[in-house]
Amino acid sequence: MNSIFTDTIKGKPHNRPPVWFMRQAGRVLPSYLALKEKYTFREMMRDPDLAADVTLLPVHDLGVDAAILFSDILVIPNAMGMGLEFTDAGPVFDTPLKDFKSPHSRLNPDPDKLNYIYDAIDAIIKKRPKNIPLIGFCGGPLTVLVYMIQGLSTNHSFPDAVNFIYKNKKETKKIVDAVTELSIEYLQKQAEHKIDVFQLFETHAGLIPVDLYEELFLPSVKKIAYAAKAEKVPFIFFPKGLSTGLKLLTPEYCDYVGIDWQINIEEARKIVHPEIGIQGNLDPRLLFADKKTIENTLNKYIKFGAENKNWIFNLGHGFLPGIPYENAVFLTNWVKNINWKRD
Repeated sequence: MNSIFTDTIKGKPHNRPPVWFMRQAGRVLPSYLALKEKYTFREMMRDPDLAADVTLLPVHDLGVDAAILFSDILVIPNAMGMGLEFTDAGPVFDTPLKDFKSPHSRLNPDPDKLNYIYDAIDAIIKKRPKNIPLIGFCGGPLTVLVYMIQGLSTNHSFPDAVNFIYKNKKETKKIVDAVTELSIEYLQKQAEHKIDVFQLFETHAGLIPVDLYEELFLPSVKKIAYAAKAEKVPFIFFPKGLSTGLKLLTPEYCDYVGIDWQINIEEARKIVHPEIGIQGNLDPRLLFADKKTIENTLNKYIKFGAENKNWIFNLGHGFLPGIPYENAVFLTNWVKNINWKRD
């Protein structure tokens, strides 16, 4: 495949960084919002052709260099027997694990419940432009765990889940092991269906201290990374809020690491192992500003982009609801057309 995205990841730099965005297949796209009027989130996920169309909307509407599978990180606990409803206020589990004495024993993994996702991947591969790679993904161990324990996402500090982790380390490890095992099978199946890159979304890495994350969750990340390497699928790890914990990462954990907006990108480059590429870290809230303000901030990235060819342009987290579509288009076009001053 002739792709600026996969070339960059494999060490073949171009005259600019590749660009894609987390949560790009929704929220800011008028075409997606129109579909949302006709279909529920679950309906869009479970219909392979519809999921494929939604996955590819940002490729057509924004001009990004990669597509990411339209799905959700909570399909894993759902496939482990936890009833899940996608509401307007966010996902809600009908039986959060905090309500049980032995939570891990309540889990009943059924990998076949994920088959509809592989059908969607097949449909995407058939419909995508030839130069557009597909990113597969799953949720990181801590992020998936806190949703499973808390049961809902309205309080993103997840107080019950964090309390559970501190009170029940052994039980936490058992749940994490079960989540990791199914996540690895999920990754392997996505690779079998020809995804090009895999990203692990550890959206809530910053909920707990770095040393506790290292003890309870980083071993799981390593196992998933090894599985990706065995499948010869490049692996991006996005640990939002890990901060100085980025220095713990070595090439055995990931090929690229996503950087959030809470750390300066040049500082992140100094902390992260030199053999690991980086992705990010524009604050998505900047896109609420006027184009001149946006451009003034973007200009600060040119020097970094000139000096760091193992960098993927992305946000420090996903698009936010209400961001003007025209600003997302402006951002993509700026990245693709500015002179990055690369030799």
